[in-house]
Amino acid sequence: MTTTPEKAAAGEVERTDLVNVTIDGIQVAVPKDTLVIRAAEQVGVQVPRFCDHPLLAPVGACRQCLVDVPDAGNGRGFPKPQASCTLPVAEGMVVNTQATSPVADKAQQGVMEFLLINHPLDCPVCDKGGECPLQNQAMSNGRAESRFSGGDEGIAPAIKRTFPKPINLSPIVLLDRERCIVCQRCTRFADEIAGDPFIELLERGAQQQIGIAEDAPFLSYFSGNVIQICPVGALTSEAYRFRSRPFDLVSAPAVAEHDACGSAIRVDHRRGQVMRRLAGNDPEVNEEWITDKDRFAFTYAHLDDRITYPQVRDTDGNLRPASWPEAFAVAARGLAAAKDAGGVGVLTGGRLTAEDAYAYSKFARVALGTNDIDFRARPLSAEETSFLAAQVVLTTPGNGGVTYDDLESASKVVLVGLEPEDEAGAIFLRLRKAVLAGRTQVVALAPYTTRGLGKLSGRLVPTAPGDEPAAIRSLLEQSEYGIDSTAVVLVGERLATVPGALSAAAELAAKSGARLAWVPRRAGDRGAVEAGCLPNLLPGGRPVADAAARVDVATAWGVDALPEAEGRDADAIVAALAAGELGGLVVAGVDPLDTADPAATRAAIEGAGFVVALDLRSSEVTALADVVLPVAPVSDKSGSFVNWEGRLRPFEATLSNPSSLPDLRILSGIAEEMSLVSAAAPLGFRTVAEVRAEMAQLGPWDGVSTSSTTGAQPVEPSSSVEPVETTDGVDHLRLATWKQSLDNGRMQDGDKYLKATARPPVALVTRAVFDAHGPTITITGDRGSVTLPAAVADDLVDGVVWVPANSFGAGVLSDLASPGSRVRVEGGQA
Repeated sequence: MTTTPEKAAAGEVERTDLVNVTIDGIQVAVPKDTLVIRAAEQVGVQVPRFCDHPLLAPVGACRQCLVDVPDAGNGRGFPKPQASCTLPVAEGMVVNTQATSPVADKAQQGVMEFLLINHPLDCPVCDKGGECPLQNQAMSNGRAESRFSGGDEGIAPAIKRTFPKPINLSPIVLLDRERCIVCQRCTRFADEIAGDPFIELLERGAQQQIGIAEDAPFLSYFSGNVIQICPVGALTSEAYRFRSRPFDLVSAPAVAEHDACGSAIRVDHRRGQVMRRLAGNDPEVNEEWITDKDRFAFTYAHLDDRITYPQVRDTDGNLRPASWPEAFAVAARGLAAAKDAGGVGVLTGGRLTAEDAYAYSKFARVALGTNDIDFRARPLSAEETSFLAAQVVLTTPGNGGVTYDDLESASKVVLVGLEPEDEAGAIFLRLRKAVLAGRTQVVALAPYTTRGLGKLSGRLVPTAPGDEPAAIRSLLEQSEYGIDSTAVVLVGERLATVPGALSAAAELAAKSGARLAWVPRRAGDRGAVEAGCLPNLLPGGRPVADAAARVDVATAWGVDALPEAEGRDADAIVAALAAGELGGLVVAGVDPLDTADPAATRAAIEGAGFVVALDLRSSEVTALADVVLPVAPVSDKSGSFVNWEGRLRPFEATLSNPSSLPDLRILSGIAEEMSLVSAAAPLGFRTVAEVRAEMAQLGPWDGVSTSSTTGAQPVEPSSSVEPVETTDGVDHLRLATWKQSLDNGRMQDGDKYLKATARPPVALVTRAVFDAHGPTITITGDRGSVTLPAAVADDLVDGVVWVPANSFGAGVLSDLASPGSRVRVEGGQA
C-alpha cells in the first residue's frame, strides 16, 4: 500500500486489497474475500436467498441464490450456476444474476419449485404470512404457475410431506416441520451465536428436519432470535402464535428496558396493545440479536395490578382514589411538612429514563433542599460513590468510554463481578463473536466456570466472595495473564459489595493501561449517574462538594443556592428513616426485596412520617405510601436510556395511555404545588423535550474539582475466605450469588411461557459437600433458611456455595443472607 501525504490528508488512501469484478455488466471494486451476494448488493442487485444471513457463516444450504459465472477467458468461470452466498469474488470475475442471465433465472426458478414441492399452502393461517421471504420470492423469482399436480391421465395424486404439528422446541418456541425449508439459519444461530446447540438437523434426504433430543429442550436465553430469522413460518412463538397479522400491526423503534445494554428493539402493537417485540438492527450495539427477556418480557405493563389512577390515604388510614390535582396538592403539603420535620430522602431505583432521573435529581435539590438521593436500591458501599464519580460519569464513546467494538478488538477482556450471559446479554454475544474470531481471550474472576464462561472458552481465576481485591491484584503480579493497554476490564455492580474491590479494579486499569468500564444491571442506572441521582454528584458529573459546581447548577436552575453537604446514600436514608432523622420519603419503583436489608427497608418505609410512591404496579411500597401516583411504562412515554458504554439511546412513545404520566411530569406537578406552600421552586419543565433542552444547556462539568469524591478512595480489602469448617455434620461456607437472566423479577411477570424457560434454582457445591449432604441441601443464614436441590460445580472454590439470587421464595437477600456472608449447609429433606 502506498499513500502520499497529500492523499492521506484528504482521506484518500489507496487500497491494494480491492478486487475488481463485473456484475450484470457493472464494474465494481470490493474488498478481497467479499462474497458475490454482497458484491451484488453494492451494485443494487438483490439476489434471492434464504439460508444467507450477514451475521452467520456461509453454508449454501438452500441454493436459492444461484448465479451464472461464465468463463471470461481468465479461468474465473464455472460451467454450472454457483451459490453466490458461499462464493468469494476473484479478480476479473464476471457474474450474471437473475437480472441479466436466463441461466441464473431458470436455476433460481427450479430451486424455488423444489422448495415448494413439500411446502404447505397454509399462508392464510401461517404467522409468517405477509412478511414471508418465501412468499415474496416465490412471486418474484419463481414460476408463474405450479406444476405440482397429479391424479390425471393415470398419474397418482401428488401428496405433500406432513408431520404432526407443532412440536415444542422449548416452552416458547414451536416448530411446524412441514414448513421448514432446511435453510439451517436456526441451527447455525444456536451453534455460532448463542452457543446453545440444542437444535440440530435430524434424518436425511427428504425426511431431513429440525429437531431436539427428547431430554434436551432448546433452553437458551436467546432462543427467540431463531423465530425472527426463520425465513418461513416453521418457527413461531407460543405467546404470539395466531394472534395477529403483520398488516394489522403498527411498528415503532424502541430501546429494551431490562438491562444496561441499550439494545434496539421494534415494538409491534395493535389497538393500544403490544403484540410482540423484535430485535432492531443496530450494528454498533446489539447488531440484530436480543435476549428472550428483551423480546418477551413486556406483559408486566398490562397486568391487573397496574395502577391506573392516583390514590391518597384518608383519615381512616385507607387509600382512596383521587384526581391528579388533589394528589399533587396532598403530596406537596405532606412533603413540605416532612421537609420541615427533618428532611426527605429520595430513592429512585434503576428503571428511570435519563430525563426522569434528571427530574428526580432537580426535585431533590430544588423542591426538597436535600442531597439525600440515591438510585442504588441494592447492596452498595461508600467506596462505590467515589468510584462512579471518578471512573464512570461522563465517559462516553469517543470520550474515554469502552464500546462494544472495543470488546471485539481487545486482546483480553477481564470480567470482575460480572456474568454477561445472565446480566448483559448483548455484551455476552459480542464477546462470543470476538472469541470465535480468535481476537479476544476472556478472563473471569468468579467462584466457578459458569455456563456462559464455558461458551466463551474463558479462563477462570478462581475467586471466592471477598477475595476479589487480591485476585485483581494478582492479574498485575502474574505476567501470564497479559493484562496491558490492549485489554478491557468490565466491572459488574455487585463488586461494590466487596470492600476494596473497586479500588483494586481502578488500580489494575491505571497500572496496566487497560480500559475500565462499569456494567450495571438495570437500564436506568447509568443515566442516573449522569443525571446526579447520587448523594455526591449533581447533573453532568458536578461534585456536590465543589462550590463552583454548585454555583454553576444553581445559576442554570435559577435558584439562589443548592444544599452544600453531601447527602446520605440509600442505606443511610433507610437508617435515618428508621431513626426518625428524616421526616419523609419519595420512592420510585423500588422493591425492598432488592435492597441490602429488605426487612430494614420495609420497616423504614412503614415507619416514615410521609411517603410518596411513584410506581407502575401495586406493591408493598404502594400499600404503605400516603400518596400513590401511577407512572407510565416505557411503552407509553418518550425518553432516553444511557447504556453501559455511556451511549445515549433515545426513544419515542409507542402507545398513548391517559391513566398514567411520566415521572418528570408528576414531579413537576408536585413541585409547582410545593412552591405555593413552601420556599420550594418549581422545576420549570413539564415535557421530555423541555428536560432534554435543559440538560443540553447545563451540559457536562468541565471545572477542576477539589472534592475528595472525584478520586477513587482506596479501601482496605476484606480478608480471604476462611477454609471450610465442619461442626456436627454442618459446613460453614461463604455465600456467592447473582441474578440469572430469567428469574422472579417483577418486570418479567405475565408471560408464563417465558417463565417456563427460566433455569430452575439449584445450589452449586463442591463434590465433597455434595457427597456429604446432597442431593438436597438446606442453607441457613442470618435471615432464614432455604432448601434447594444441589449440584456439583467441578471447579467451585472450596468453602463456597452458590445460589441464584432471585429464583426462589422472596430471594436470597430476604430469605437467606447478604452476599459474601457465612452460611450453614447441611443435608435437607428430599
